[in-house]
Amino acid sequence: MTPSLCTLLAEYNRWMNQRLYEAAAKLPADELTRDAGAFFGSLFNTLNHIAVADLLWLHRLANLKAFSSVQREVSSFPRPTTLTEPVAGSFTELTDLRVRVDAVIIELANLLTEDQLASTVQYSNTAGLRQAKNLGLVLQHLFNHQTHHRGQATTLLFQAGVDVGVTDLMALIPSEA
Repeated sequence: MTPSLCTLLAEYNRWMNQRLYEAAAKLPADELTRDAGAFFGSLFNTLNHIAVADLLWLHRLANLKAFSSVQREVSSFPRPTTLTEPVAGSFTELTDLRVRVDAVIIELANLLTEDQLASTVQYSNTAGLRQAKNLGLVLQHLFNHQTHHRGQATTLLFQAGVDVGVTDLMALIPSEA
């Protein structure tokens, strides 16, 4: 993991979330919250889970000295304690939160250095167990987690008759021709 790769993945994250939320906005509220038999039940709950995981990580990372510039914004975000805790009361609120979270993830990615990526981040997981992990690998997990669950969300959208279109990271990788 490199700082430039983190920035690319943060931009991809924002781009895909914008596309995903625009597609989801085409659905009626009852379709967004309908239990579709997915891992988190509904599309809304799937989107909520992605936001919850991002919030958990942002709250952990904002405590690092290198990321002090994002502490104020992160402190204004909900602080979930479980992986399924609702962090917004409506799709509109979740959309607004998603935009703000994505902006902070990009800001955080832009602050990264090679030394920071090689450092260890210490935190407590949702079960209260103390952890110490490589920051670069933690960020790789964060981006992989988002991609995994957005894949579930795009399937739910497709089943509801909404095509998100291109979802590949390749769409954002600059041509070197």
